[in-house]
Amino acid sequence: MTFRIRAGTGRDLSHLYEMAKLTGGGFTNLPPDRKALRAKLERSEEAFASDGGPLSDELFVLILENAATGEVRGTSQIFTQVGQQHPFYSYRIGTLTQHSRELGRTFRAEMLTLTTDLEGSCEVGGLFLHPGERAGGLGLLLARSRYLFIRAHRERFADRILAELRGVIDEAGGSPFWDGLAGRFFGMNFQDADQFNAVNGHQFIADLMPKHPIYTAMLSEAARGAIGLPHPSGRAAMRMLENEGFHFENYVDIFDGGPTMTARTDRVRSIAEARASRIVAIDGEGGIESLVAVGRLDDFRCAFGCVREVGERIVLSADCADLLGVGEDDLVLHVPRW
Repeated sequence: MTFRIRAGTGRDLSHLYEMAKLTGGGFTNLPPDRKALRAKLERSEEAFASDGGPLSDELFVLILENAATGEVRGTSQIFTQVGQQHPFYSYRIGTLTQHSRELGRTFRAEMLTLTTDLEGSCEVGGLFLHPGERAGGLGLLLARSRYLFIRAHRERFADRILAELRGVIDEAGGSPFWDGLAGRFFGMNFQDADQFNAVNGHQFIADLMPKHPIYTAMLSEAARGAIGLPHPSGRAAMRMLENEGFHFENYVDIFDGGPTMTARTDRVRSIAEARASRIVAIDGEGGIESLVAVGRLDDFRCAFGCVREVGERIVLSADCADLLGVGEDDLVLHVPRW
């Protein structure tokens, strides 16, 4: 395999823009807007150039590259601590139980409450793989490389981590959840609101969204049915998150109602199980298929490779060593591919 993960740069703008046009909407972290994407890459380059300082709201953009051709075929993003520059809003699903002695009945009403409970978490998001590459585990490489990056720069990331999954989008590109709830207050369709949010942030939600709880029984059946459900294309991503130890704790996205998954950062499986080892030799005689990463900040690289342990050191497959540009006695992070 000739694919590796590397840091994103300003030269990737046109590639990100072309991929953003393929997302089909509802993909806030990868809007088909050159100005917004350029701002993301500039913010990411600033984060890659900074080594240290207090925990802040930084963004790192990672790129999936075919090293043999130089083609960019995917991307993902990591936020160190959300909600520091702009409020980070979610809906929390709750239940209000009331009892009538006269009727002899108990009523349980499900409600959505606007909250910033998840503010201060780090976030993994913005993962997109080109449709022509959705085989061979490249989505897994994109997703799990983020955790190795976090492990390599643990001091830069918060103790809680979240991932927002895109919600249900209909064939026309609309959102049943948005149409049944927020669209009634904002006077704009889902596509316009989503694009505005991607470019300008969430503050307009704080300005216009009602602050009192919303009873879900008052929503349309289509809107209720979308609450907490991932987009069909995101079901595999949800399973991957669950395998890492993420859980759905009744938080949903304010735009499309998709589930927000959370975990303790140090308990994410790829972070907890990753090991740092020096390379004792390089050969092609097999081993455990693994994700292998090297380097800090803009020198970070990650690829699949075979790892064979020899005491506290490892033997690394030659193809992976070539992709990462490492040799004997170099220190790498590795975690089994499962």
